[in-house]
Amino acid sequence: MTLVRGLSGVVAGGVVVLLCVVLGAAVLGARRDFPGPGVESLSWHVVAAVVAVTAQVFADRRRGIAALAGSAVVMITAGVLLWTQWWG
Repeated sequence: MTLVRGLSGVVAGGVVVLLCVVLGAAVLGARRDFPGPGVESLSWHVVAAVVAVTAQVFADRRRGIAALAGSAVVMITAGVLLWTQWWG
């Protein structure tokens, strides 16, 4: 179970890094007057980061099936974010 929580923690951190990348691209795009990620993409990343970090904190504070469920939420959230915003 610790391995699953550790892996989902890394994934949650990755979602936060993706948010930072998209936010940085949006700021650079606005400052240099070139098209960057739109409000929709930025919103997806903010929501996904909040959900992933919240679920990870939940998983870290629980044991058993509850911890597994929190880790699953992190993985599913990251998968949906990647599928809809990066690969779609």
